[in-house]
Amino acid sequence: MHIIINNSSMVPIYEQVVNQIKSAIISGELLTDTALPSVRSLSKELKISALTVKKAYDTLEEEGFTVTVHGKGTFVAAASQNLLNEELKKRFELSMENTVSEGRRYGLSNEEIREIFEIIMEE
Repeated sequence: MHIIINNSSMVPIYEQVVNQIKSAIISGELLTDTALPSVRSLSKELKISALTVKKAYDTLEEEGFTVTVHGKGTFVAAASQNLLNEELKKRFELSMENTVSEGRRYGLSNEEIREIFEIIMEE
């Protein structure tokens, strides 16, 4: 697993870690029951606070992507296909929101944006 931290990004570091681990799980790079690095080792590797890694791991667990076994570590959860599909839909939705906002910045009306979308969907 390769995580890159962008210190100049407006995205908090723990969210960068969460997003990259989620992407690795969704893409199949990290499979069910794969152990994630320990909080301490990942914090040393990334040169960030252990609390930041812990927050990222807690977020992943809350969202159902990982499971922590006391004394053994954090593992990729047996995520249902529904959970993965919802995450993909959420990412696509965000992308569409950004696209619509950009269209509005260019002065396009909602109807023009819909027409463009329909044309793209026909292809």
